[in-house]
Amino acid sequence: MQPDASRPSELIYGLDDRPQPLPALLAALQHVLASFVGIITPPLVIGSALGLSTHLPYLISMALMVSGVGTFIQARRPWGIGAGMICLQGTSFAFLGAVLSAGFLVKQRGGSPEDILAMIFGVCFFGALVQIVLSRFIGRLRRVITPLVTGIVITLIGISLIKVGITDLGGGFNAADFGAPGNLGLGLLVLLTIILLNRSNTPWVRLSAIIIGLALGSLAAWFSGKLVPQPLPDLPLISLPLPFRYGFSFDWSAFIPVALIYLISTLETVGDLTANCMLARQPISGPSYISRLKGGVLGDGVSCMIAATFSAFPNTTFAQNNGVIQLTGVASRFVGLYIGLILFCLGLFPLIGALLQQIPKPVLGGATLVMFGSVAAAGVRILAQAPLDRRSMLIIATSFGVGLGIAAQPNLLHLLPKVVQNLFDSAITSGGLTALLMSLLLPESKGAANDANPIPENDTLKAH
Repeated sequence: MQPDASRPSELIYGLDDRPQPLPALLAALQHVLASFVGIITPPLVIGSALGLSTHLPYLISMALMVSGVGTFIQARRPWGIGAGMICLQGTSFAFLGAVLSAGFLVKQRGGSPEDILAMIFGVCFFGALVQIVLSRFIGRLRRVITPLVTGIVITLIGISLIKVGITDLGGGFNAADFGAPGNLGLGLLVLLTIILLNRSNTPWVRLSAIIIGLALGSLAAWFSGKLVPQPLPDLPLISLPLPFRYGFSFDWSAFIPVALIYLISTLETVGDLTANCMLARQPISGPSYISRLKGGVLGDGVSCMIAATFSAFPNTTFAQNNGVIQLTGVASRFVGLYIGLILFCLGLFPLIGALLQQIPKPVLGGATLVMFGSVAAAGVRILAQAPLDRRSMLIIATSFGVGLGIAAQPNLLHLLPKVVQNLFDSAITSGGLTALLMSLLLPESKGAANDANPIPENDTLKAH
């Protein structure tokens, strides 16, 4: 399947275009702002749950630094490692359950915080090999990782992220003033600003839509008293990365759940890369596409291995940055190099990150809500390009039913073993695995074409 060449591209900068430094920096900053909270939140959650508060500043710095290195590799694609696109690498939420289980295992044995981190990074280091090995077989796996499966996964990713965006818009998780009119007003102001600016035909206006929205929202928050600048914490001027700072440990019972999550993360990455290819007007079938998938999944695995080496939790390709590409119209892989350098500097100089953390949640929620919605829309677009016969509709219906059902009722699995809970406790993993298994188990009918609804062929959609 090729992008439709007859359709005028909405991209300001294509995949191999080289923007001037200023527009490239502007586009890169919007990607960083869209992902910053997502990168630092998993270390905060893991650190607070496992009692690692004294190590948190270093863990956050390493998360940002490694995200920068991984993003740079994905964009630069050295030795075939990476997709050669804007694939922002960020700390993965999917690993939270498995990582916490490994940490609590050591804690119950009376281990110190350093022992906990040695175990976590040890199992994550070897777990990354799962993704590296799988990347070599992506071409053969395309029989099961079809556009139907990837479309379902991308849609579920977007829908799952929308919950995060709307929670931030209301004030943040467990906020005392959640849903207050002031919070909703700030979020809607940012949301409307981004939408209006994005409809402009002026490239500079569209390029800066997210930054202007966040700046306007922060200014309004300051005037309304929602943004009260806090004194900066006592942080070192520079955080230097040290390999295996906390040692290295391994345990099979901690490793197996982590390895399984790496398998699920690979499926998620394939979905994100497919959406990225569509937005960048690149093929989503054929040798070029398979080569990008192989390089992208390999880049994820190498990024995770680097993360474990330098005391950062597992990385993945962030879906929300596909939304930024769609909103800004900038798909240039050279912008990915700028993103990588900015994230590395944020990790190297932790005080910069501390400043960005002061952006109010409702302001961030207003920006991320439309970006996460764009991710879900990209998934729907892929599904619309697949022949929707009875088999496909049954797979879509069951996958959405299982994934969204478990997301709506997370206590459904609380009596099952912890490994099962860790694997299926999110819409992405449960719905994605359901789609994968049903694609394998339900044979394709020879008369499937007769069952499918006819798909109109026009300038935006081609039947195949």
